[in-house]
Amino acid sequence: MPDVFKGLADPTRREILSLLKDRDLNVGEIAKHFPISMASLSHHLNILYKARLVTKIKKGQFVYYSLNTTIVEDVILKLVSLQKKEE
Repeated sequence: MPDVFKGLADPTRREILSLLKDRDLNVGEIAKHFPISMASLSHHLNILYKARLVTKIKKGQFVYYSLNTTIVEDVILKLVSLQKKEE
């Protein structure tokens, strides 16, 4: 779970996740939304991948990233379980 929170900690990574909620995107399509180098973008995507917040699949010469909704749902459930119960 610590990797998940590291993945969510950065605003750029949260924006990448937001982009992926609508459809799978390749690196070039994601890059169009950010004024950062490809090396920085790759770093962010690698952190998200290691945290299992995204999955990736190679199609031809492109690598497509997808939001891993299973992990996102697990995080939400974990956070909700920490909520204090009303008496």
